[in-house]
Amino acid sequence: MPHAELKYSDDLKIDSAAILARIETIIQDHDASAGLCKGRAYPLAQYHHSHVAISVTLLVKAHRDSAFSNALLSQLNQEIGAMLPRPCEFSLGLQYSTPFYVTRRLTA
Repeated sequence: MPHAELKYSDDLKIDSAAILARIETIIQDHDASAGLCKGRAYPLAQYHHSHVAISVTLLVKAHRDSAFSNALLSQLNQEIGAMLPRPCEFSLGLQYSTPFYVTRRLTA
């Protein structure tokens, strides 16, 4: 299950729910097997310069090669960047979890 974290200075008017939903859709458009994307948004009251930092993390899979990663990053950059207010600094990172990472659903 992918993860997305959105951190931003709280002087910016951000629709974090819409951004996180769009990130999930973009990931699924590139990889239908990815599943849901857990998303978290952190507005920051203490910061130095207005900024938005987004981190997207996926599990390592054979088909998630450089071409896949570059295409996904490019679409995320273009579409999420278009959803952000101007002016602001924007950072976007795509990472892959190590092989020593566990994700699962806990039930009763």
